Amino acid sequence: MKILRREKYLQQIRPYINKPLIKVLLGQRRVGKSFLLQMIADELSAKGVQVIYIDKENYEFDNIIDYQSLNDYIIANTTQSSVAIIIDEVQEIKEFEKSLRNFYKKPNFDIYVTGSNANLLSGELATLLSGRLIEVEVFPLDYREFLELNEAENNEPNFQKFLQFGGLAGLSILPDDDRIKREYLQNIYNSILYRDIIKRNQIRNVAFLENLVNYIADNVGSQLSAKKISDYLKSQQIQISINTVIDYLKFLVDAFIVRKVKRQDINGKRIFEVGEKYYFEDIGIRNNIVGFSPKDIQKVYENVVFNHLKSCGYDVKTGAWADKEVDFIATKNQEITYFQVAYLLHEQATIDREFGNLLLINDNYPKYVISQNSFATTNTYKGIHHLTLQQFLFDFR
Repeated sequence: MKILRREKYLQQIRPYINKPLIKVLLGQRRVGKSFLLQMIADELSAKGVQVIYIDKENYEFDNIIDYQSLNDYIIANTTQSSVAIIIDEVQEIKEFEKSLRNFYKKPNFDIYVTGSNANLLSGELATLLSGRLIEVEVFPLDYREFLELNEAENNEPNFQKFLQFGGLAGLSILPDDDRIKREYLQNIYNSILYRDIIKRNQIRNVAFLENLVNYIADNVGSQLSAKKISDYLKSQQIQISINTVIDYLKFLVDAFIVRKVKRQDINGKRIFEVGEKYYFEDIGIRNNIVGFSPKDIQKVYENVVFNHLKSCGYDVKTGAWADKEVDFIATKNQEITYFQVAYLLHEQATIDREFGNLLLINDNYPKYVISQNSFATTNTYKGIHHLTLQQFLFDFR
C-alpha cells in the first residue's frame, strides 16, 4: 500500500515549525489529522527534537483528563531542552487551554494539537492567544488523493467508487466489499454522532438528532432553515422548537458532519440571513445514511463539487439574485469563480438554464458548468467553461 503524504497540508504547517505559534489541525474524525501529526513528529524527531505525543484515542493516556494532569505528564516526561508537544484530539482534555497557555510561554516548547470540533478554539484560548494560533483545516481525500492512495487509475469504475464511498482514507485498507465499506462508514458516523455531539453536548433527544441528520442528507443542496425544518417536523406530528433545531444544527456543523453554506447576493454582495444550504463533509457518510441512489445523483454531484472546492482552499457560498441562482461562488486569493452543477446536459432547455444563469452575471471572472457528460466538442459554450465532474475533480485546483 502506498503512503499518501498529503503534501498540501504539510506545506501549510512546515513554515510554522519551531515558531511561537500553536499549530491546530481541525477536521472531522478519520480524515487524516493523526497521520499528519505523526509525519510532523517524525520530521521533528529526525532533527533531534524530543517529541511528547499524547493520543487521547489511546487508552494509555486515559489518566490525562484535565489541564493539571496534562501539565504533570508533560513535565514528568520532558528530558531535553527542545520539546515538541503533540496532542491528538485535545478537546478530550478538560480546560486544556490552560496547559497550552502555560507551555506556550516557554520558548523551548513547540505545540501541535488536533481537534474534531469547530469551536475548539473558542473561549479563553482564542482570547488569550489571539494572533498566536495557526489553524489548518483537514478534509477527506480529494479524488486525486483517493486514486494515489489506492494506486488506482483515473477511470469510470474508480470514479464511481469515489462518488459512492467518499474519501476517508481508512477505506483503502478494507477488502473490496461494499458491505464491509458500509459498516466502516456507519461506525465512523456513530463515533462522531455519539462522542462528538451527543456526549459532548449532553443531548437527550437522540432520535430527533438522528432524524435531523437524515433530513439534511435527503435535502443536500436545498435551501434549509430552522423554521423550515421545524415546520416539516410539525407536519409529521413532531413538536420541536425552532431554537432546538438551531442548536442541533450547530452541533452537527461543529462536529464537521455537515457544512453550512450561506447565500450571497451576486449584485449587492450582501449575505442573506436565511436560505442557507448544508453539505456533508464526506459524501460516503451521506450516502450511507440515505443510500446511493440514481434519483439523488444531482445532490451527490453538488455535494462533491462543494467538497472539492473547500479542499482546494476556496471560501464557498451559494449565489442568488432576483429569481435566479448560481450553485457556488468560490473565492480564493480575492479571485472569484462561479459554478453551476448539473447531472446531464442532454436537452437544450437544461443547457440554456445552466449556462444562462452564468451568462447573466456581468463580470469577467471565470464561470464553469460541471456535469456528468460532455455535450460539445469544445470545452466552452458562449464563453462559459464546461468540465465533466470527473475532469473537474481530477484537474481543477
